[in-house]
This record gives sequence, structure tokens and C-alpha cells, in this order.
Amino acid sequence: MAKSPKVTPIHSLNDAIVHGIQEKKGTDIVILDLRELGETVTDFFIVCHATSTTQVRAIAGSIEEEVRKLMQSKPWHVEGIEHSQWVLMDYVNTVVHVFLKDLREYYRVEDLWNDAQRTDVPNLS
Repeated sequence: MAKSPKVTPIHSLNDAIVHGIQEKKGTDIVILDLRELGETVTDFFIVCHATSTTQVRAIAGSIEEEVRKLMQSKPWHVEGIEHSQWVLMDYVNTVVHVFLKDLREYYRVEDLWNDAQRTDVPNLS
């Protein structure tokens, strides 16, 4: 008998965002906790990537849907959806970056904040 996948309860905005990313198979999810760094533009960055512009757009849509459904919230600002190579979703306390893989490797956002506490979320199979 096959095991059913482990369901992680949704307790926070960040959990809902990660769930939305995983629903559309976004990969290499990283959560950067910026709260201990002093004056930053937000508390958290969540970064992931996709393999096509279609998947970038689908991940952004899934994040928005899951956060609305689970947290009754919507992003304050979204940009980049028209080209879907790098979508930034601003939830005020958390900013999400959904990249095409090549752009993520080029900009290396995680390296800009390498002194932040980093959590790597395992990819789903």
C-alpha cells in the first residue's frame, strides 16, 4: 500500500506561499529571514525558480490563490507578470521572487543576503 504524502499544516503566510509554490512544482525554494539584519525592506524573502515562463506565471497565480484562500490576504504589489521571467510579489512582511532558472543564477539574490538566516525547503518528488 502506497503512503499518502505528508501534509504540512499551514500556520503562516510563509507556509501558504511555500504551499502555492509547491503546488506548481517550483524548485529550490529558499526562505531568507531578514529580521535580525537591522533595517531591511521586509522580514522575509522567499525565492524559487521555474523552467519556463508558463510555469513562472502558474507559480505566481498559485501563490496568490493559496494565500487568498488560506490567509484571506492578497499581495500589496506584483510586478514582472507580463514577461514572467522574474515575478516579484510583495506581501509587505514577505517578498516572493519567482525566477526563471537562468535569471536566478544570474542575479543570485540569495547571495546578496548571505548573512540572513537561510532555510532550504526540500523539493517535492
